[in-house]
Amino acid sequence: MKADKRKKLEDAGWHVGTTEEFLRLAAEESDYIEMKLALSKELREARKKRKLSQAQLAALIESSQSRVAKMEAADASVSIDLLVKSLLALGVPRKQVARTLAA
Repeated sequence: MKADKRKKLEDAGWHVGTTEEFLRLAAEESDYIEMKLALSKELREARKKRKLSQAQLAALIESSQSRVAKMEAADASVSIDLLVKSLLALGVPRKQVARTLAA
């Protein structure tokens, strides 16, 4: 949120908190979500860099296009395990996957 908008809301008496506060997430839950989002973004970027469609990636990992779409959207039904395996199948080096998780 932009600082000026935040200030206006606070001046009007509103409390502006974080997503974690609103959803009452523990630190480890928040970290897990951030890791999953980062891997999903990395997957989409790696697929596009290799000029593959979602359907082509799905064929490569023996899955479906709709599953790849869910992976790229960080859908709750997608595991981190599947995201990592798919990145490796795209040829993303393990060190890059580790950097993505650490960021």
